Amino acid sequence: MRSRPPLTPDPTSDDGAPLRGAALRCSRRHWLAGALRGAFAGATATALLPWLAAQPSPARAATDLPALGDGGELTLSEERRLGDQIARAIYRDPAYLDDAPLADYLNAIWQPLFAAARRRGELADELAERYAWRLLLARDRTVNAFALPGGYLGVHLGLIGVTGSADELASVLAHELSHVTQRHIARLISRQNQQAPLVLAAMILGALAASAARNADIASAAIAGGQALAVQSQLNFSRDMEREADRIGLAVLQAAGFDGQGFLGMFDRLQQSARLNDDGGFPYLRSHPLTTERIADMRARLPLAGAPADRTTPAVPVSATAHAFMAARARVLAEPAPDRLQAHVRAGRGGADAGRRYARALAAAWLRDVDEALAALETVRDAADDAAAGRAADALRLEVLWMLHGEARLPREQREALAPLAQRAAHDGGRAGLLLAAQAAGGLPPPVRDGIGQRLLAWCVAHPDDPGAWGTLARVQHAQGQPVRATRAEGEARLAQLDYAGALDRFRAAQRLAREQGLNDLQELSVLDARARHAETLLREQLAEAQRR
Repeated sequence: MRSRPPLTPDPTSDDGAPLRGAALRCSRRHWLAGALRGAFAGATATALLPWLAAQPSPARAATDLPALGDGGELTLSEERRLGDQIARAIYRDPAYLDDAPLADYLNAIWQPLFAAARRRGELADELAERYAWRLLLARDRTVNAFALPGGYLGVHLGLIGVTGSADELASVLAHELSHVTQRHIARLISRQNQQAPLVLAAMILGALAASAARNADIASAAIAGGQALAVQSQLNFSRDMEREADRIGLAVLQAAGFDGQGFLGMFDRLQQSARLNDDGGFPYLRSHPLTTERIADMRARLPLAGAPADRTTPAVPVSATAHAFMAARARVLAEPAPDRLQAHVRAGRGGADAGRRYARALAAAWLRDVDEALAALETVRDAADDAAAGRAADALRLEVLWMLHGEARLPREQREALAPLAQRAAHDGGRAGLLLAAQAAGGLPPPVRDGIGQRLLAWCVAHPDDPGAWGTLARVQHAQGQPVRATRAEGEARLAQLDYAGALDRFRAAQRLAREQGLNDLQELSVLDARARHAETLLREQLAEAQRR
């Protein structure tokens, strides 16, 4: 995993704070802006769209929202293609991160929310089937999340690291899910298209005024006035969408069994940061409602303090300790510079906080400090007070021993513990355990390594859109001396990341290897041919779509 320098929060953002929360505006210095540079400049977290990156467009005074879920002129297929285009750039960005433990934890929170949205009718069957519904992690220490067209949602490590409970994290995901189910991005695009004639009218009037009065200042004033009206109307429209996502997100959150107080907890964190970082911008010049307004609205919708939350399903059994472990993991991975890792090691010594213990063990392993890492692992296991936390502690032990297995100071008994740990992790049924076991498989005896490889292959067949699993399988198959299958797995990983050209290149490379080696496995050869033709078809469609645009 690559280390990145700390990112500076945007001091002029909407709430004037680096703590952004659900669907807040992305900074131009944000990791995603780098991934989309050249195609989407100055994008917002709610709608990273080329239409919004071009120039301000005048708007009509009315700010009424269309019917819930009405996407306006943009069809579901068009929105999905737009989302795929943005996701393709994200996958190529160095800040994109596929961390199996964090991805598993996010998915455990996401799935109840997704199911609740479907039960409530917020998520139509057509959207559920045609959108991607992928969570994308970013190695970014800012507290932010964003919704993209076509069912892609992004989460920064900084957001996970700052949350104090699963309910707070779930409130952000519920908010972002509501942006997608209500098709806010499509509605923004439709609104901009409707306003385009007014942009042209303002420019023509400005030019006519300048010609009649022979004064360029009059033209500038007329055009600036039209642009100011455009900006204000667009901000109003965005603020209304944020309020709508808050209201619907709260209902989905509670229907999924989470505590609605998580919304208030998240907003409190945003407000605390705003007091320190607010730039004094007027509320009507912000694309999102002031945090104080959102807190007041949410308090009015929640039960009185001390009353039970209005859950329509039983509470989701999310372990508080497991959340502390994952929040600590996010904080370590967000800033893996040596000085920050050493700070995590110092903070975790002798403390009772479960998260700090976890951060100490992981940071010490990154620093290759064998004694410190092994001592910290024992304290993490002692802090695991339930089954979920126990699994997280076991997964961390496997990961740390794998990271340190090449260190001469690692005791023999710890090296010998790696194989049984990997076998147990591979059979626990979860993606994180399986991928961690497969990562460690290269240093394990062939029978153990091959057994883990077979389980990973079965996972990939059942989950063909999992690029991380395919990439891990490729490394395992290379270690097994199967270059053709490994190269095909690399192609499948590229295909899952929507890189059709890269996938086609890998599939053709596998075909060349098969010919050079005289491979006679007809099944493997036929699969390779079919996958190459499939990637070629997708690439041809992608190029045709680019030409139409």
